[in-house]
Amino acid sequence: MELGSDQRFIVAGLLLAILMAAMDNTIVATAMGTIVSDLGGFDKFVWVTSAYMVTTMAGMPIFGKLSDMYGRKQFFIFGLTIFLIGSILCGFAQNIVQLSIYRAIQGIGGGALMPIAFTIIFDIFPPEKRGKMTGLLGAVFGASSVLGPLLGAYITEYISWHWIFYVNIPIGLVSLFFIYRHYKESPQHNKQKIDWWGAITLVIAVVSLMFALELGGEEFAWDSLQIISLFVIFIIFFIAFFFIERVAKEPIISFWLFKKRLFATSQLLAFLYGSTFIILTVFIPIFVQAVYGGSATSAGFILTPMMLGSVAGSGVGGVFQTKTSFRNLMIISVISYFIGMYLLGTLTPETSRMVLTIYMIIVGFGMGFSFSLLPTASIHNLEPRYRGTANSTNSFLRSFGMTLGITIFGVIQNNVFTDKIKNAFKDMQEGQGMEGQQSFNLQDPQQLFQAGERDKIPDFILDKIVHSMSDSITTTFMLALIPIAVSAIIVLLMGNGRVETKKVPSKE
Repeated sequence: MELGSDQRFIVAGLLLAILMAAMDNTIVATAMGTIVSDLGGFDKFVWVTSAYMVTTMAGMPIFGKLSDMYGRKQFFIFGLTIFLIGSILCGFAQNIVQLSIYRAIQGIGGGALMPIAFTIIFDIFPPEKRGKMTGLLGAVFGASSVLGPLLGAYITEYISWHWIFYVNIPIGLVSLFFIYRHYKESPQHNKQKIDWWGAITLVIAVVSLMFALELGGEEFAWDSLQIISLFVIFIIFFIAFFFIERVAKEPIISFWLFKKRLFATSQLLAFLYGSTFIILTVFIPIFVQAVYGGSATSAGFILTPMMLGSVAGSGVGGVFQTKTSFRNLMIISVISYFIGMYLLGTLTPETSRMVLTIYMIIVGFGMGFSFSLLPTASIHNLEPRYRGTANSTNSFLRSFGMTLGITIFGVIQNNVFTDKIKNAFKDMQEGQGMEGQQSFNLQDPQQLFQAGERDKIPDFILDKIVHSMSDSITTTFMLALIPIAVSAIIVLLMGNGRVETKKVPSKE
């Protein structure tokens, strides 16, 4: 596929920005233990992740709408600039509160990058080239969730946690230069009235829900006044947002778009795929460290096959979307995804690394299709003025699904592990061999992830713990089959929509 010189630089700039923004949360999560030990504030470390996710999710639909109204370039550059400023500030943070505030600034910028990048691709490429380009962008998005933990572990161990933020600066500056220098868009845009009330109610609703999910069961009990109040605030402002958007002249999220079958199904699939994919990136490394006894670095590398599978799936989805319908390709996706997740649900401590690798390639391949197909399907047959809104809605719902997924499945995994380990210790207490139980603190399973501490646990105790951890993770994978099965039903409802390309007349 031949690209013009400007197009090559634009694509390179978009790829760098997507890689940087999508990788940010996973790279920070890997370094969080070191950050807390340096800055303190263990009771507040949850805000470091929450602040970024809240502002990113709230910003996605807003920036998507603004880019439709006033142009992609200026808001992409604005988002990139704010992201870099936030990254610099994060590197200079002196305490956990400062870091949380600076991460919120980062998130504001991140909310503009992802949806606008995909929309720019649709603006500068004809239909016959969009598939391959969105496949490439989708592959980078999928790879970021795997590269993040690897890069975060390496930088934290061999350089300094500050550099997980500073590393964004050279990447971001190159992206900024490429987009500023080579991306030229039409100066004519439809001037529209900004839906400020919609923006305000959406932000309050998202922030309230995010904090309720992040703090529930950790900082406060689920039935506490604080958590219940946050859920009530979310419901009230979400209902208000829904009614405001129905009457707004230029709504942030155009609910009439959901009347289009392909758009609606694409949004639901983005939500469901996001809610399940996130647990793979979190629990597979935990399985490797806690069950196999691998190091943090090996746990990061173990995700590489899934990354390669997702890159392949994204590429296949991008190439073939001009040759067959979105539904046909997503059928392949959901079948591979379901089979891969089921196989991961059969893991045991005795499962070989090679078998685990094969399972991850299968599940990654199925997931990869969604990275390129769903953004494309969301924008299919829409006028340019609605593309930013449509794409940002898709990104928003995928992120929203990831947040709900890791919260719900995280609670499930933790409860299953706690129940199984308690039953295991109870059985030993009724029998014999309890002299080693004190060597393991049920409230601090981190001992499983530290080689020195792990060696202190007697073998018969360690075996019980390892099997309990393994069972809790595989149970979580099996339960994830439920939303994937729902996805299969939705895929069948997508219709026969496909990317139409203009046939070039023969020269004969």
